[in-house]
Amino acid sequence: MTDQLKIALVSPKGPLYRHRKGIWKKSLRYQPLTLTTLAALIPDDLPVDVQLFDEGIMDVPLDLDVDLMGLTVITGTARRAYDLADHFRERGTTVVLGGPHVTLIPDDAQPHADAIVVGYAEDTWPRLLRDFAAGKLCARYDQSPGLDLANRPFARRDLLPSRRYLTSNVFEATRGCIHNCDFCVVPTAWGRKPYQKPVTDVIADIRQHGARKLIFVDLNLIADRSYARHLFSALIPLNVQWYGLATVLLADDLPLLELAARSGCKGLLMGLESISPQNLRSSHKGFNSPERFGKVVEALHQHGIALQGCFVFGLDHDEPDVFLKTAEFAVEAKIDLPRFAIVTPFPKTPLYNRLLAEGRILTKNWELYDGQHVVFRPAKLSVEELQFGTEAAWKHAYSFRSIARRIVHSPAPWPVKLGTNLGYRFYAHHLSSFYNCDWMIGRAPGGLPRPEVASELPLTAGA
Repeated sequence: MTDQLKIALVSPKGPLYRHRKGIWKKSLRYQPLTLTTLAALIPDDLPVDVQLFDEGIMDVPLDLDVDLMGLTVITGTARRAYDLADHFRERGTTVVLGGPHVTLIPDDAQPHADAIVVGYAEDTWPRLLRDFAAGKLCARYDQSPGLDLANRPFARRDLLPSRRYLTSNVFEATRGCIHNCDFCVVPTAWGRKPYQKPVTDVIADIRQHGARKLIFVDLNLIADRSYARHLFSALIPLNVQWYGLATVLLADDLPLLELAARSGCKGLLMGLESISPQNLRSSHKGFNSPERFGKVVEALHQHGIALQGCFVFGLDHDEPDVFLKTAEFAVEAKIDLPRFAIVTPFPKTPLYNRLLAEGRILTKNWELYDGQHVVFRPAKLSVEELQFGTEAAWKHAYSFRSIARRIVHSPAPWPVKLGTNLGYRFYAHHLSSFYNCDWMIGRAPGGLPRPEVASELPLTAGA
């Protein structure tokens, strides 16, 4: 090893979202926090040259010469991550894998890595780097039981090209979620204990980065109402505009909703999930109430907040008419940006365990676990109905007529609401080009038999 440690941090992407091959011809992504946070956690006393590669905006050079490569892995990118890991290990690079997929099923990732990191890495990543520098790398590093998010260094946002993203003003105040939805990765991977950064740390990070419009990536910013009130109050003097994630329960707490609006909240993503009460109850998300979704939209709009409402298809009570019913519901409810996904049984979640026990898991090709492919046998739908019904919902919600019916009520500025809706319209009309579930349906999108798909990664850099 040279005196200066050469490190590459990589965020792999599956086919749907990869640079140049993915569905977006121009990136509408915001800058990810994982790579920049890991870069910030590198100990100051270690001489390191670090490079960051986000496959959503750039390619990873297959002849990259580094001592250590770290890859952050979600289930949908696991196959790509393993291909990259195997390739670079053959070249003599030490490879570390971490992230949600590795935390869910570490034994799946271990054969592809020299070391894996299970859980959050604030304490284990610096320790791993010191061990590597000393020639004492362990095979596995588990999250510190006393993890504390206070007094951590600010993410190194400067290490990724901000011009390639919609924004680099991405922040995190909390982690985790107190709810126990059976299809959600979070309680399975990290439990239901919330982690919180001191509000003073969050505000200091926003100030030092000079952010005026920003995104919070917290999974549920209002999980702890007291913390949310403290954060929102501290944001008011900054005079910022912000977007984030919350549950519909915010609409039941009018003082907190008003405070969120005063703090600069302009848009929220909420998991509405289904218009079927039975589906919501069986998924342990009974606090959602479809008959009240319209009131939630109305309350948000009255406070100048737009809604990105997310629905999933394929739950056990879904029947063939669910797709257009849901899409039309979203239009009639005036949801600013409806989103639709195929429910995905991520490994080790309660949903996955139940479907596995019932013999309904159809494939463990993790590349298909991206929220837009059918990987299990639905209860009341065929695979084809679920796959193409989801596409039909996208197309209905983003027809020009539906867009016009929705955005006239949106509180978002016209350039924003028109641009985002047209972007999702493009997405809706190009999804079929990326379906590779025809291994199950038995035909390619054009109706011809589909050949076996080879790995996209060449065996050698010059191949």
